[in-house]
Amino acid sequence: MSEQRLAVIVLAAGSGTRMRSAKPKVMHELAGLPLLGHVLATATSLGAAHVVPVVRHQKELISKYISAYFPTAVIAEQDDVPGTGRAVECGLEALPADFDGAVIVTSGDVPLLDVPTLESLLGEHLAGGYAASILTAVVEDPTGYGRIIRSNDGKFIQIVEHRDADADQLEIAEVNAGVYVFDAANLRSALAKVGSHNAQGEKYLTDAAAELLHQGKRVQALAVADNWLVAGINDRVQLAEVAAELNYRICEAWQRAGVTIQDAGSTWIDVTVQLGEDVTLLAGTQLKGLTHISAGATVGPEVYMVDTQVAEGATVVKSHVTGSIIGAGASVGPFSFLRAGTELGADGKIGTFVETKNAKIGAGSKVPHLSYVGDATIGEQSNIGAGTIFANYDGVAKHSSTVGSHVRTGSHNVFVAPITIGDGAYTAAGTVVRRNVEAGDLAMNVAPQRNLADWVISKRPGTKAAEAAHKAKN
Repeated sequence: MSEQRLAVIVLAAGSGTRMRSAKPKVMHELAGLPLLGHVLATATSLGAAHVVPVVRHQKELISKYISAYFPTAVIAEQDDVPGTGRAVECGLEALPADFDGAVIVTSGDVPLLDVPTLESLLGEHLAGGYAASILTAVVEDPTGYGRIIRSNDGKFIQIVEHRDADADQLEIAEVNAGVYVFDAANLRSALAKVGSHNAQGEKYLTDAAAELLHQGKRVQALAVADNWLVAGINDRVQLAEVAAELNYRICEAWQRAGVTIQDAGSTWIDVTVQLGEDVTLLAGTQLKGLTHISAGATVGPEVYMVDTQVAEGATVVKSHVTGSIIGAGASVGPFSFLRAGTELGADGKIGTFVETKNAKIGAGSKVPHLSYVGDATIGEQSNIGAGTIFANYDGVAKHSSTVGSHVRTGSHNVFVAPITIGDGAYTAAGTVVRRNVEAGDLAMNVAPQRNLADWVISKRPGTKAAEAAHKAKN
C-alpha cells in the first residue's frame, strides 16, 4: 500500500486514574521511553503519511513530548464528548479532507505492539477488501475487556463491552485488543451514526464495527499469536509485568547478537542502548538512555549507567555512571561515582570510592581511590594520590584545575581551584596547593613535625593509652 494512503490514529486522551499518579499514564516510562513513545515509534516506522495522536488529559505535557520527539505527528485534541469513538472522530478531523486510505487505530498504552503485527493486519485487511479489521486476543482472564461475538461459523458479529455483556457473553475468552484497521470513508460514515446508549454513556469505537456490519459491509476479527504484543497498561502492576517481559525480550535479542548476559533476570537494558559483540554484562547491571558499550567491554556486577559511552575492552565494576565517556581498556570501580562530563582516557583508571564531575582524565592516568575530582583536566600518565580533593567551589562560584602529564601527587592533597600543576611535577603528602606548580617542581607545605615527650602520660593519666605508654617506657 502507498504510504500516502495510510494514517495511524493513536488514542492518548485518557486520564489513567488507576495509575494513581500526577503523571499521565501514557508518559510513564518503559525501557527508556514513555509508553506513548513506544507506540509513536512503531506508528512512525510503518511509514504512514499521517500519524495522529489524540490527546486531552494533561494535553500540554503530552503535546510537548510529541512535538519534541515526533515532530511530523499531527496532534488532535478530543473535546468533551467521551469515548473512543469520539476520540477517533477528532483524529479523523485532523486528516486531510480528501484522505481516503486505510486508518489504523491503536492506543498509547499498548507499547509492545510491533510493526510486523500491524503490517500483517493491514495486509489481511486490504487483501480481503474489508471495511474494518479488528485485532483480538484469547486470554485466560477476560475480565474488563470487550468480548468478541462470532456466529456459529466463526464470522465476526460484534464487540460487547464487559459492562454491557450478559452472563453467556462474559464466558467468552476472545477479547478486543483495541487495535483496528478501517477504510477511512466507511469509518467516517459509521461513527456519524454511533450513539452513546450504553452503560458508560460513551461513544464506543467498537460500535462502528457493528454499524458497518449493519450497512452490509465486511468486517473481520483476527486473533494475535502473541498476547504480549497487545498487552495494555492500566496500573503499575501491569506496567511492571510488561516491563519485565519487554526486558526479557531485549536481553534475549542482545544475547543472540553476541552479548554475554550473566543473569538476565537482574539485568535491565533500555531500548535506546547499543551494545557491541563480545560485551559482557554481569549481574545487577542497569543500562539506561543513550548508553553505548563497545566490543569486548565488561560492565558489572551492580552497575547503573546512563547516557554513557564505553570503549573497547573497558571494565566498569559496582559503580554509578552518568553522562560519561570511558576510553578503551580503561577501568572504573568498584564503588565509583562518575557524574556528567567525566571523560576517562584509554587505559586510565577511576578507582574505589572516587567521585568525578566535569573531569577530563587523560590516557593512562589514574585516580585510584578515595578522591573527588571536579571541574578538572588531568593530562596523560599522571597519578592522583589517595584522598585527594579538587576544591572547585569557593562558596560563590565553581573554578577549574589543570594537572599536566606524568604528574605524581601525594596522598591527602587538596587542590584549591583555580590551580595549574605543570608536567612532571610532584606534590608531597598532605599538601594544600593554593598556587600554581611549575613543571618538574615539588610542591609541599608540611610544617616540621613536633613530638611532645610524655604528653599522653601527663595529660591523660589513668587512660589505657597512658598505661600502655608507661609500660612501654619501663
